[in-house]
Amino acid sequence: MNRVIIPNGSDAVVAEYGEQVIEEYSGNPFIEALPSILSTEVAIEKMAIYAEYNSKERMLDKHYRIHLVQRLFQCFQPLWIHLDLESRISRVIRQGYLARNPFRAGYAQGLQEGHRNIKGLQSELSNNSAFRTTAAGFTIIGVSGMGKTTAINRILSLYPQVIVHKDYNGINFSMYQLAWLKLDCPFDSSLRGLALEFFRKVDDLLGTEYHKKFGLGRKTINDMLVIMSQIARNTGLGVLVIDEIQHLSKAKSGGDQKMLNFFVTLVNTIGVPVILVGTPAGLSILQSEFRQARRGSGQGDMIWDRLKNNQNWELLINALWGYQWTKKQIPFTGDFKNILYEESQGIIDIAVKLYAMGQIDAIMTGREEITPETISQVANKHLQLVKPMIQALKSGNISKIAKFEDISTLDLDFLGFMERERASIDLQMKMEAMKRTQMKKEQEMRISIKDKVILKLIELDFEPREVQRVIEEIIEDQGNLDINELVVKAIQRISALNKPKKKQKEISEENDIRMLVIEGRKENRTAYEVLGNNGHIKSHDSDFGQTG
Repeated sequence: MNRVIIPNGSDAVVAEYGEQVIEEYSGNPFIEALPSILSTEVAIEKMAIYAEYNSKERMLDKHYRIHLVQRLFQCFQPLWIHLDLESRISRVIRQGYLARNPFRAGYAQGLQEGHRNIKGLQSELSNNSAFRTTAAGFTIIGVSGMGKTTAINRILSLYPQVIVHKDYNGINFSMYQLAWLKLDCPFDSSLRGLALEFFRKVDDLLGTEYHKKFGLGRKTINDMLVIMSQIARNTGLGVLVIDEIQHLSKAKSGGDQKMLNFFVTLVNTIGVPVILVGTPAGLSILQSEFRQARRGSGQGDMIWDRLKNNQNWELLINALWGYQWTKKQIPFTGDFKNILYEESQGIIDIAVKLYAMGQIDAIMTGREEITPETISQVANKHLQLVKPMIQALKSGNISKIAKFEDISTLDLDFLGFMERERASIDLQMKMEAMKRTQMKKEQEMRISIKDKVILKLIELDFEPREVQRVIEEIIEDQGNLDINELVVKAIQRISALNKPKKKQKEISEENDIRMLVIEGRKENRTAYEVLGNNGHIKSHDSDFGQTG
């Protein structure tokens, strides 16, 4: 994709329209400009992040290695719930655009009505009878520390945020498309603060001045909603993600009903899918009425619970385990999987921190190896603040767990098909992870062998640059070979490259011993005689060992 910079705004990409497999997605520039719909395998590949690692780093001094341990927090291992979330976001963006095709009748009418609404600041946004929303947002409620925000940011990064349209199938179409916008609930905990954050984010991305024009003064939240709706139309907003909804205050926002009306209006009136993200503490904001309405849209609520000690947990810990900076590398075992689960109770953030702190403790104390006992000791010593929560989860006592809103979850019955899909995806992800691990090992091994062969050939006085080029060509052509095979093939190829051509006779025929022997046979002379007479055989008379 070609990148451009919007004046006073951010980086953007120029729209490239792709052919659509799904018929109803065709003919809509908003959808055609999006990246292709991802398969499970491609989604895993694009979402996964594996930090840089070199086993030789384990030999560095400890003050360096405790810094390297921080790379653990850069890793992202896709699990089944991440694939589910990626698929949902992919669907809601495209479904939301179905009723907002800029080349369909009614789209221009909606823009005009929205403009009139802004001028008159009418708070009734449902005047356009020709508009029928296809948006289908959903709510994500999950335990704190499970990586909801990280996962959402990772998935949204797969889409260009701002797309510049210029020409669509020969038709002049000049427009900025805002594929997604993510807001964090504001510091003042009010809907007004959320609206102001909306204006600021759009200004930063598109170089507009909405905050200056509409954010100042005494406009009510209803006035701001009218303006937000029109901005969403003008920018072709694909999806609005509102994170940390548990921070919204009902008192400062005007009560439950006003908050519900605010979110419902965004979805139902202008057709922008809204994804609400928060911890269980935010459930009181949403209430059953709003959740049921959104469930009817087809996506359903998403309950992001703690991981269970199963294949998903093993996949996650196994992906992290290769990142060890202790001098003694310890293999992954079921004991480590179980102790990390016991001390974190399936909360990803705590598990990663325990593994990191366990390594740092082993490095700093000089033990230089991580053990299950190390994990337990670190948990008791450094996780005092979350220990009461972990103990409540270990107990399984509902009344104790309920005291902590951020870890209290709902026990919902997921649909049977999702369980079957999850089991299938678990297996697929495990295989993909194993393949990536194997490929990484093979690549490291290949690099190591390549270096050894290059050094060996340089010791034999071959030219270094030629050696490196030839070795790389052989590896690319023939794949993995052992050291001896690679050395032999390299010498053969270098010799063949340096072999003189037949037309270039560096050795004259007069001095070619083969020609001398052939001529001698014509005179009935033996090869020994011919070669001796021409000085090619040393006489015993001049031998240094002669005694007589």
